[in-house]
Amino acid sequence: MLGTFQQSHIRIEIEAAHNVIYESLLYSEQLRQWLWPQRFSEEMPEQLYQGLTFTSWMGPVAIEHQVETTGSNCLRMLLSQGIDGYHEWCWGEGWVQSRLEGISVLPLNLGQTFSLLRLRQFVSSQK
Repeated sequence: MLGTFQQSHIRIEIEAAHNVIYESLLYSEQLRQWLWPQRFSEEMPEQLYQGLTFTSWMGPVAIEHQVETTGSNCLRMLLSQGIDGYHEWCWGEGWVQSRLEGISVLPLNLGQTFSLLRLRQFVSSQK
């Protein structure tokens, strides 16, 4: 894999209930809305589940996601192709934490920050 090893851990406050955050992170249709401009494979099921593998694209760069763990307050995915590493989400009432580590040519911290801000904006519009 070309690129450099990068790691980023960000936790933000979000004015949203636990279940709104859960649905925003685990339901495909909601992911497609707030993670724009990232594109996802068409065959994604309605909800992410353990063992699911799907592909997303950031421009021309494909990223394969393998869902390792899902729970009422966590989601962990192993990443390959454009990012070799993992992305872990944890959340609770009013907060979300994202932990991303991997080797990539993509600026992971910038993308992660942008994604969290988009998530905050999306869940605030769900009230």
